[in-house]
Amino acid sequence: VDSDLTPGLSLFAKVGNLCIREESFESVFQVLSLVKASGYELDTIASAESGRAVLAAGIIAAEKLNNVPLGLRLLTAAEKADVSPSRGDTLTCQISKETFNAALVLHSKAIQNAKEENNWKLGVRILELMSTRSLRPNAKTWNTVLSLCAKNEKSRKATAILFDWIQKFEAGEVEAPSLRTFNYCINVCEVCGETELTLAVLEKMKSIHETEGNVITFNIALKRLAKEGNWGGCEGIIIGMLKSQIEPSVVSYTTAIGACASASPPNPRMASEWMRRMKMRSVFPNYHTYNSVLSSCLDGTLEGCIEASQVAAKFVEDAEAEIKSCALEDPDNEKERDYITTVPDKYSLNLATSLIKQLRLCWRRGDIDIEEAKATLRVPLLKLVDFSVENVRGEMGEDDDECLEWHHLKKREVV
Repeated sequence: VDSDLTPGLSLFAKVGNLCIREESFESVFQVLSLVKASGYELDTIASAESGRAVLAAGIIAAEKLNNVPLGLRLLTAAEKADVSPSRGDTLTCQISKETFNAALVLHSKAIQNAKEENNWKLGVRILELMSTRSLRPNAKTWNTVLSLCAKNEKSRKATAILFDWIQKFEAGEVEAPSLRTFNYCINVCEVCGETELTLAVLEKMKSIHETEGNVITFNIALKRLAKEGNWGGCEGIIIGMLKSQIEPSVVSYTTAIGACASASPPNPRMASEWMRRMKMRSVFPNYHTYNSVLSSCLDGTLEGCIEASQVAAKFVEDAEAEIKSCALEDPDNEKERDYITTVPDKYSLNLATSLIKQLRLCWRRGDIDIEEAKATLRVPLLKLVDFSVENVRGEMGEDDDECLEWHHLKKREVV
């Protein structure tokens, strides 16, 4: 440098490319250091084709050595170069097929890192950079960023990403968003109260997939109505599901029952009716279902206590059958257990306690004879309050297999 014998960028490019061919990726970083030592600025060399070739070698090496920050830094340097009306980073990515693929992989890895850090802003920014750099993200990458926004309840950003994705799909650049992706978007719009966006996403889903949705889509709609206590609307949705030959799941029925609990006043009769209907279609209630029915019975009336007593008796019966079938010890059942188990949780016991207090108010008002209430309605509720897995197991005999059929039916429902 002192003797004004600084190598030209074309020589650095040749050496960098040789290192790539020889798979000496660490040496590429040495070349970049020598470029800087020779007085060149990484932020300006992309204005020359040989300078872009140097950066391209660095991008490939960064991808091969999984150095995502360095790879993105080199692309940012290329972006700053003056190659108007083009972009330096876009031209650098197009130096070779290897450079293009390396840049694509680097951005995809950066989005995965953003997901692990739960940094939705970073994920969105990188996705936008991919577009401006003419890098085509695949469906998995689109879905990762969209679900990240949905997870952080950024409904408008998630919807904007979905619509951009659809536009790319219609241009033939990527496969269509799946129904599951639409459900992500619909759900976050519902959570954020964005009714107009929800309708817009539903319309797009109909145009792309030519369907009203799947069971998850309907469950999201049920959830919205359940929050409002609109049990009549939930009934209409489930009827619509059956007409569309979409079988409601235990989540569908439980959500409809939840609407009965959220209604003002609560509707325990309809909640019990939903449980009867779901059993008729071989959909088995879980502890969430039972809790929802019991919650609907907290209406301050004797009728609610009567319904609750009957439900509590069945709740305990199903839980005992499950424990005796040894389903709780099934290692293959871990992920699905929350959907099928009927073993009461702490909330179940609290509900039973509250219902006993409601029954006490009823006999104090003279709605029912105190002795009759204690001998009949209160018995199942007390049994639910005192329920424990250990007690049930202690009552089992060594050859107690009378409830194995319960386990098989539950497994079949989940499948």
